Amino acid sequence: MRKLAIIGGSGFGKLPGFDLESAHQFETPYGSPSGEIKTGHLFGRDIVFLPRHGEGHTIPPHKINYRANVWALKETGVTDVMAFAAVGGITEPCQSGALVLPDQLIDYTWGRESTYYDGSGGNVEHIDFSEPYTEWLRSMVIESSKACGISLVEKGVYGVTQGPRLETPAEINRMEKDGVDVVGMTGMPEASLAREAGLNYVCLAMVVNAAAGRSPVEITMDLILENLKVASDSALELIRHMKDLNE
Repeated sequence: MRKLAIIGGSGFGKLPGFDLESAHQFETPYGSPSGEIKTGHLFGRDIVFLPRHGEGHTIPPHKINYRANVWALKETGVTDVMAFAAVGGITEPCQSGALVLPDQLIDYTWGRESTYYDGSGGNVEHIDFSEPYTEWLRSMVIESSKACGISLVEKGVYGVTQGPRLETPAEINRMEKDGVDVVGMTGMPEASLAREAGLNYVCLAMVVNAAAGRSPVEITMDLILENLKVASDSALELIRHMKDLNE
């Protein structure tokens, strides 16, 4: 039986409309996850929810225990993961307020614990990461967007930076030359760990601001929160209209 998890990013420490059934604090071989693993219902669908940055957004991107998070979800019986991420927009289609469904990524992070295959106990494997996101799950999100009339940028490259600082305009220029469409801080190693754990994984990126050097107006928290509200409402509608994963 399939089970869907939602990983909440910035602005999603709580999941609006989520009917909590139970909450458990897991301990994994890799330490503690960001917070309690919560099970319940959203729009009549069984959901597991984990706030990536912890309760109250207390964990910065580079200190998130991604290995523990993914491991705990797997132990809960999760098979499919939809990861929310607040990002900056670089290219024309990815304007503030847009929803983007990346199909590729570039990892600019460093120093993060990024694999379960770290050589301990002679455990070394090399996963195929040609498609970082599960294509059939991406297709389901695209179908949902069409069913409910929500605009969705159906592909793009997610550039993952170390954080917690934002990028310089020069760094954004470099990323655009690399082919990056949106930039954020939490897309890796979450995606590759999900692949190693055998979980289906998709990222729903919410553009909350234009990337550095791309905005005609000053980037303020009020502006970011306003754009996040627009994008998050649309993201929840997509989930509402997704087909049952058991079909």
